[in-house]
Amino acid sequence: MLQNELKPPAGSKHKRKVSGRGDGSGHGTYSGRGCKGQKSRSGGNVHPRFEGGQLPIIKRLPRQRGFTNIFRTEYTTVNLGRLDIFADKQEVTPELLVKAGLIKSTRVPVKILGHGDISKKLTIKASKFTQSAIKKIETAGGKAETL
Repeated sequence: MLQNELKPPAGSKHKRKVSGRGDGSGHGTYSGRGCKGQKSRSGGNVHPRFEGGQLPIIKRLPRQRGFTNIFRTEYTTVNLGRLDIFADKQEVTPELLVKAGLIKSTRVPVKILGHGDISKKLTIKASKFTQSAIKKIETAGGKAETL
């Protein structure tokens, strides 16, 4: 078989539909648009949200109020009670929290919450602390340092 003898499979090539060129073409008179109505007019069609006259979904659903701040900072939270696993007078950093399995990654900032008790003097370094967490850390004799 030569390159110039190649032919597409039978029935795979379709002729372009030419409309509005007489009834003999098969696409004359109404040009495939049917009879009167909105969809037969030029530029006439229903918008994608149109549901045939039934109450649209946008009106059926409750109205959403407010907005979402796309610049919001998400924090990984760690409770104070879980930091009691570290040795006395140890410096607790986000890297150490990852090694201990308390947080997944150092890419997300860490916030220390005041739930639970701490009995050791720890120097804790994190992005944020709650007021109750700072109070409990300092009562135990440790330090809360913001990164």
